[in-house]
Order: sequence, then C-alpha cells, then structure tokens
Amino acid sequence: MADIVESKPNQIVDPQAQRIVEFLESVGLPSENIIATLGERETIGNNLPAFIEKMPKEVKAEARYLSKFVVGAGYGLFDYSLNAIWNEVIIDLRKKAIRYGLDIFFDAAVGGGKNRDMYSSEADLGNIKDIVLLDTCRKLELIADTTYSKLKHILDMRNNIGISHPNNYNINAFELMGWLQTCVQDVLHDQPSDAALQVQAFISDLKKYTQPLDTPTIQTIEQRVKELPTHFCGNILRTVFGIFVATDTDQAVRKNISLIAPCVWNSCLDEPRLKLGTVLEGYKANLHADKYALGEQFFETVGGNAYRSNSERLIIINELLIQLKDKHHAWDNFHHEVPVARSLISYLPEASTIIPNIAETLFRTILVCRIGNGVAYNNGVSPGARGYYDQILSYAGDQYAATVMALLSHFEVRSSLGSSVCRQQAKRALEATKTNVINARLNECLDYLIANIEANASCVADTQFRKLSSGHIQWP
Repeated sequence: MADIVESKPNQIVDPQAQRIVEFLESVGLPSENIIATLGERETIGNNLPAFIEKMPKEVKAEARYLSKFVVGAGYGLFDYSLNAIWNEVIIDLRKKAIRYGLDIFFDAAVGGGKNRDMYSSEADLGNIKDIVLLDTCRKLELIADTTYSKLKHILDMRNNIGISHPNNYNINAFELMGWLQTCVQDVLHDQPSDAALQVQAFISDLKKYTQPLDTPTIQTIEQRVKELPTHFCGNILRTVFGIFVATDTDQAVRKNISLIAPCVWNSCLDEPRLKLGTVLEGYKANLHADKYALGEQFFETVGGNAYRSNSERLIIINELLIQLKDKHHAWDNFHHEVPVARSLISYLPEASTIIPNIAETLFRTILVCRIGNGVAYNNGVSPGARGYYDQILSYAGDQYAATVMALLSHFEVRSSLGSSVCRQQAKRALEATKTNVINARLNECLDYLIANIEANASCVADTQFRKLSSGHIQWP
C-alpha cells in the first residue's frame, strides 16, 4: 500500500488496485466486479478513519479483524472485509455463549434430543450453524431483538453476496460501513443483559454447590426466579433438569435442585414443560434407564406428570387403573387405594389432561371405587381416596357426563348397586359428576338419576330415563 499521509484520510485507498485489475485482464482472468470502484473506495477512505478514531485504544490494539477489514476495503475487496468482520462477530458470540454457560446454551440451541450428547465443549460451538447461534443468542438475551434483526440481514448478505458465492452484486461503501458499525457497536462492544448474567451465575453456582440450601436462600432464589422473563425460566428449567438427570451429578446438588425446581416449574409457560416430557420419553426409548428414573423423580418433585407425553401417560394411567382396581378388591383396600389414587391424580390434575382413548376405562374404574364395597365402615369408600375420585368425576363436564351415566348400566358398576350403601354413594358420585356440566339436557338427566337412584337402582334403565337421555347417551 502506498505511503499514508495523515493529513489525507482517504489515502487508506490503495492506488495500485487498478493495476491488479489490469494484470487480471492481461492474463485472461475475469476482472469485472472483482474490486470496488475508485469512488466507492474513496467513500470508505473518507469515513473509516473517523470511525476507527473513536474506538478506545485498548480495543484497537487487539482488533486484528479490523486490520483485515481495512486491508480488504483499501484494495476494494469489500466482500473480504465483510467476511472479516462477520467472522469476528461469530467469535464474539461464541465467547458470550461460553460466559453464559455451555450447558444452558446447548440446551437452548440443540434441545434435549438424541443429538444433545454430541455438544458439551467449547470446540462443539463450531458445529452450531451461524443462524442457530444467532437464534439462540437472541433467545437467551445475549443480543437484543433489534441487533438480531440487523445481524440476520448481514448474515443473509454475507451468504448471498459474499466472496464464497458467485454473484454479480457489488457491495457499496455505505452498506459496508453500516454493517461494520452494527457489528462493532451492537455486538463486539456490547455485553449480555443483567438478567442473562444472573441466570449464568445462578446455574454456575448451582452445579457446584453441595451445601444444603437454607430457607432464606431458597426464598431469595424463588423471588429472583419469579422476577425473570418466562423464557428465561424455561431456560433454567431445561438446565436444572439436565443437571438433575446427569448420572455424575452429586446427590447433594440434586437435593438442592429439588428444593427450588417447583418454583422454576411454576414460573414457566407450558411449552418448555411439554418439551421436557418429550425428552423424558426419549430417555426411555433410547434405553437410558438411569436418566429415565431420575427424570421420573424430577417430574414427581415438580408435580409435572401431566406434562409427560400422551403416549407415555396413556400407558402409565392404564397401569394405575389396573392397580387401583386390584387394590379396591383386595384386603385393606381403604388404606392401599390412597397412594394409587394420589399418583393417578398427578397425571390428571385437570379436565383437559384426560386422554379420550382411556376416558371410558378411567370413569368406570373411578365409579367402581367411589361407589365402594357396600360395608357400613366409612360407607364403603376409602376416606383418603374419596376426594381424588370426586375430583376426577368432576372433570366429566359436557364431554364425559353421558359416559358416566351410561356406565351405571355396565355390569361392573351395576353389580354393586344392590346395596343401599352403594346406591347412596352412587348418588354422591353423580353429584360430583354434575359439578361442571353446562348442557341443560345433561343436567336434567343427572338430576333424574340423583333423585331416584337411592330408591331404585334400575332407574338408569327405565323408560322415562331412556326417553330423557335419547340422543345424548350411548348405552353399553
């Protein structure tokens, strides 16, 4: 490059660049659209020195990327300059990810699928595509939304008009200067938000803290978690779950996680909770028995069984219903029904969690247990499980109320109605079923049964009720 005269800032422009073009022509190589025009290079020369002058000396001292940018711009290789600054952006974003915490970064970038085990070290950041790096940094608030939009545009330009792609587009000087300013000011001189740093520090401390958390510390953590944006809580949830199920995690750390995990869980939206259910099912499918067992323990701790995948819940609920029926017909059923009913309700905490494929079996089993065995003691119904049965029956609503009424004619239920105690409890079961029914005809049907079943177990099959329920109940 020619001697640079300080009084002429545009002498950053190399006057020999045109001779390179002439050389290309002389040897028969393409020469058009290889370097920027003299006017474009002069625009860079008139603006770049002032931009660099404003940068702190300590920053400039290590800015090798900027030296490459200047060389490329001086020779008119604007796409080379763009590539130089973009590479520095990627390096900086990776550094931000490392400071934030690789576990939580990879959890957010890759998710909890089978490929997650392939990402653990700093070297693995190189396997993350640039667009995924941008998306994840935005999600974790390592960059602002506006910065993300600008960088995504620069990435598109770099990919579509950069030196690595054949094209006829010429980057103009003002575009290049604008991209430089975005990369330097919005990324290279920017720091993650306070909230992002708080999460990073929290996760880092949690992984190595083996002393028992005392009540004041737990309360402080819970308060800070509640103040975070919901997507941050989702990030924390994924990470603490990953720490909890890791086979090399200290048991004291797991204990501490169990103390704060319910608050984190309750501070999240449904999406990250449902994703964890899918991750847990994946452990089982991939024969990760240890992780699966620990994952089940985590879900029990946070009360999250309803968020396990439907396919897995279907199997588990069916197994619990079989167990419940067995306990009901076995010795000391009042005592042994309770833990099974409690476990069942953990998978069915609200009406929307009922899986249609198993609804008929669910309500039939619950009716059998709620009607009871006809003994005088506790009116034949487990006092500890009665509340769970009534809660599930209250889920029936308009969707399943007809199913519950029809089940009174099922042989398993009908066989119990010969006892006056059982008929009394059948009335209570119908009252629980009516709790959330809106449909007027269904309410009328329920009122009829409630008024008559104690005196007449066959009222569900009489002509009047059949006419009343016509078009609403499909009889078994």
